[in-house]
Amino acid sequence: MNVLVLQHVAVEHPGIFRDFFKADGATLTTIELDDGETIPDLAPFDIMMVMGGPQDVWQTSDYPWLIDEIAAIRKFVVDMQRPFLGICLGHQLLAAAIGGNVAPAATPEVGIMTVLKTEAGTRDPLFVGLPNPLPALQWHGAEVAFIPPTATVLASSKACPIQAFRYGQHAYGLQCHIEITHDTVSDWAAIPAYARSLKAALGPDALDRLGTDAAQHLPGFNRDARTIYNNFRTLVLSSKHVPA
Repeated sequence: MNVLVLQHVAVEHPGIFRDFFKADGATLTTIELDDGETIPDLAPFDIMMVMGGPQDVWQTSDYPWLIDEIAAIRKFVVDMQRPFLGICLGHQLLAAAIGGNVAPAATPEVGIMTVLKTEAGTRDPLFVGLPNPLPALQWHGAEVAFIPPTATVLASSKACPIQAFRYGQHAYGLQCHIEITHDTVSDWAAIPAYARSLKAALGPDALDRLGTDAAQHLPGFNRDARTIYNNFRTLVLSSKHVPA
């Protein structure tokens, strides 16, 4: 598998998915958009994976490369019909690329929380074998407010009705984080915007509490990430575009 990874900050990477890709012999090409790197020709890639970041979808004046990124996602997903997995900001960018809308969240979610599969989600091949409700790390202040009829909501939470969705049979967005490792919380808390949202949501000792909570849940998170990866890999291998 030839995988294109789009990142918006160095510490928000595919996490444990990097181990899974490596074990399968996949080739990862990582583009750090916030460092000025540009998106390459999409033709050689079997999968696009788009990660989170402190930017917001609507901040195209501050981050003009978001315009090119959304266009590249649209080309890969809509025109080329190739497998896609977006997490957090990547989930929101997928929604924007297919004609959805992203807005500030009415209630930001930060911490270890659960999401509940919709009826469609209980039948979706990506979610086979996952617990319901699904525990996951949340760290977002924006949300997908609308997706077009060509997409299907797969999971929700009380504060965020569109926690996961599928476009067609090959493209997925996940608002929650299932890719985390033992370094994730400390790495992300070093980003000023994330540190502020963490303190606002959980109080002055938020980092210590979230770090402890995440460590306790990490074996389950990694197990669920492995399930999602295996399911996604099956979808990739059965897609119209067969990896070389």
